[in-house]
Amino acid sequence: MTNEQWGQLKSDLQHSVGKNNYKSWIEPLELDNVSDGVATFTVPTSFMGNYISQNFGDLILYRVGLITPKVRRIHFQASQGKAEASAPARQSKPATASRASLTDGQIPAAPLDDRFTFDTFVVGKPNELAHAAAKRVAEGGPVTFNPLFLYGGVGLGKTHLMHAIAWELRQKRRDLNVVYLSAEQFMYRFVQALRDRKMMDFKEMFRSVDVLMVDDVQFIAGKDSTQEEFFHTFNALVDQNKQIVISADRAPGEIENLEDRIKSRLQCGLVVDLHPTDYELRLGILQSKSDRYSADYPGLHMSDGVLEFLAQRISTNVRVLEGALTRLYAFASLVGHEITLELAQDCLADILRASDRKISIDEIQRQVSDHYNIRLSDMIGPKRVRTFARPRQVAMFLCKQMTSRSLPEIGRRFGGRDHTTVMHGVRRIDELRQQDAQIAEDLEMLRRSLEG
Repeated sequence: MTNEQWGQLKSDLQHSVGKNNYKSWIEPLELDNVSDGVATFTVPTSFMGNYISQNFGDLILYRVGLITPKVRRIHFQASQGKAEASAPARQSKPATASRASLTDGQIPAAPLDDRFTFDTFVVGKPNELAHAAAKRVAEGGPVTFNPLFLYGGVGLGKTHLMHAIAWELRQKRRDLNVVYLSAEQFMYRFVQALRDRKMMDFKEMFRSVDVLMVDDVQFIAGKDSTQEEFFHTFNALVDQNKQIVISADRAPGEIENLEDRIKSRLQCGLVVDLHPTDYELRLGILQSKSDRYSADYPGLHMSDGVLEFLAQRISTNVRVLEGALTRLYAFASLVGHEITLELAQDCLADILRASDRKISIDEIQRQVSDHYNIRLSDMIGPKRVRTFARPRQVAMFLCKQMTSRSLPEIGRRFGGRDHTTVMHGVRRIDELRQQDAQIAEDLEMLRRSLEG
């Protein structure tokens, strides 16, 4: 693969990951070399390399493989610079296939994060059932519930538990073929098998595993051919009494455009909800992470009350909570200051402000109707003229992005519309914001106004 090809591929990735993710994570990537089946990219810091590998590694590997089939894994190396030297970070890991590379007869799985183990998972009332079920599966004994289905909002620990199960099984039961991958990766490999006319190889590979773990299964919803193959793979493994572990952002019955027969299969095992965190759990997570950071930032003192303050104020999800602590330690290290309550308030002002806001559908509807200078009754009413329809879709999009309400509930608040209408509106605005600068600007202004 040439630098010119990578430049074009990198540009194409913007449509898959979105403008903000592209700007922050993909655009800084530079192709260093391709050798012995490994494509090496240079990133500004090892932290970035680790993040990109974990969140976009599968997608990049798949796209690169379409151009240069000999590339079996990708590696991110940090350039030597001040940013890397200032804040210690973990070395990035190659996005590679577990059990081997992407050669015939071997399943390309997602890389496991060595931070996500049972030892680093903080247990509290909101997640104790999910933790106990995951530990049972990780014992590798007789299958007692199949599948184990973990669901919950962003940053509540689903992926952490999935990785922990895989690490534990690979350590205790080396005889088992354990495969963890994202639903998107399952889809990529399915499409590639169709293209290369290797469907029999694909079927044999996925039916040969002992434990299959699929993360974020909601991403196959609406993709008919992938759902068909997933259904048959699921049935074949259950018939062989092989363990399946699935995660999603919502319960099986609430996943839009997922076939009823798949919903039924997913509900026949143990379905466990990871609830939003409570104060005690958030504080425990912060204390655990702070203890680990003490080794990375020796001599950096934290005042009493800072962790309690963060646990009280940031209640959205664990990912935001941990990200806030990471930023706080890095900032204090760079400026050479003790971590005080005042420093936390200044450094994390945007996160604290966003956490304070509980945005409602009513508020979004009022802001959007005011922005477009139309009556609220017209925006949520039955008229389909573009003057009202486009603001209505913008409001639906913001409701989906900024609230935790379901599509059917959003539809009811927009004049009793069906959830499919809401889904269409959300998709339409998502497409337009990539093409229409005015729509993108309107969305940004409205978001800032709502969060302000």
